[in-house]
Amino acid sequence: MQCGFFCHHYKNDKKIHFFLPIPSDKIFLMNTQNDEIFQKKITRQYIVLLFTLIFMVLTLLGGSLYFKFYKNALVKQGDAREYGKYFVMIADNYKSDFLQSVYKGALQAAKDENIYLDLLGENLQGGYTTKELMRIAIDSKVDGIIVDAGESDEMTALIDEATHKNIPVVTLYNDSTHSERVSFVGVGGYSVGKLYGKQIVNIIKEKRRQELSDLEKIDDRKQIQIAVLANADATDAGQNIIIASMQDTIRAENATDSEFSVSIVAIDNTNNFSVEESIRDIFLHEEVPDVIVCLNELTTVCAYQAVVDFNMVGDVNILGYYASEDIVKAIERGGIYATIAVDTTQLGQYCIEALYDYIDSGNTSEYYLADIMLIDGDNVENFIKKEEENEEIPQ
Repeated sequence: MQCGFFCHHYKNDKKIHFFLPIPSDKIFLMNTQNDEIFQKKITRQYIVLLFTLIFMVLTLLGGSLYFKFYKNALVKQGDAREYGKYFVMIADNYKSDFLQSVYKGALQAAKDENIYLDLLGENLQGGYTTKELMRIAIDSKVDGIIVDAGESDEMTALIDEATHKNIPVVTLYNDSTHSERVSFVGVGGYSVGKLYGKQIVNIIKEKRRQELSDLEKIDDRKQIQIAVLANADATDAGQNIIIASMQDTIRAENATDSEFSVSIVAIDNTNNFSVEESIRDIFLHEEVPDVIVCLNELTTVCAYQAVVDFNMVGDVNILGYYASEDIVKAIERGGIYATIAVDTTQLGQYCIEALYDYIDSGNTSEYYLADIMLIDGDNVENFIKKEEENEEIPQ
């Protein structure tokens, strides 16, 4: 049997039909080849879909599984010491000098109580948010959690879930006031604001002395512009207390509202780059603040770098936060007016104390506030000398 197809040809306006036969074995071969190609495509699509599903499952479970294996292996490492409890510390900015210093203080305090403390995220592959690390810690059934929390509803729910599963939670530096956390460890916002306020008063007085020495500027006195760099997503009362205390302190020193103006600049803290860009935008405006108040280590470093880049050292006074090596050196050079040093060792110790007391007795203090001090051009050399002496003392 033969198969084929008709074709038409016209000659002298007459249609002539041709029938071109195609052998049936060739048609069968063509159909078979088409089926094979189709089957191969379907097979490849199934394979891709299968690997995609496997990857998604592994990604979701990998963090928790790895963490469980990591936790179980801890006692087999180093001196094979067996610890009584296992705590974790969680923060988005765990690589910062500030958090590393807090962790160092907490780690030593934990060892003294036979507790192992892990800076969660440091030993996990991939970038996890604070909330994702909280989920891993809860699912892994750790004995206690220390977390730089904040006031988001999602974080509040995670803290409450941990508490209901008998995992006590201590909030560090950024509180979660509506959660069931057992304690907050941080610094007194009122005291921080008061230190900032006193430094601003000194800056105002220096500006006035300069104006008095220049007779041409006496009639052209301008208001001191103060910009406070606050996290755009921060809804906690902590920074509001700092700002209110700062303003009250300035007014208490007989500075009138006509002499200064305070504005809040929201900083996008999604990542380091967004912080840098938010701060650089300040210097692109026609009027740049006379004083920039920074409420954390990162904004302090970025503000100083911007002042240097825009050649405004001496024109813009930075009030920083924390005493990292770079910040202290900037004070020595005159690039940062002053900074607030926090006793990070004390912060770390208080975190362990709060969790340990709660687990041991069922009670602990609701608030632990670490000591702070101001570092400026007058005492920076003594501070550096004292730090060097402490480093020489064997731990």
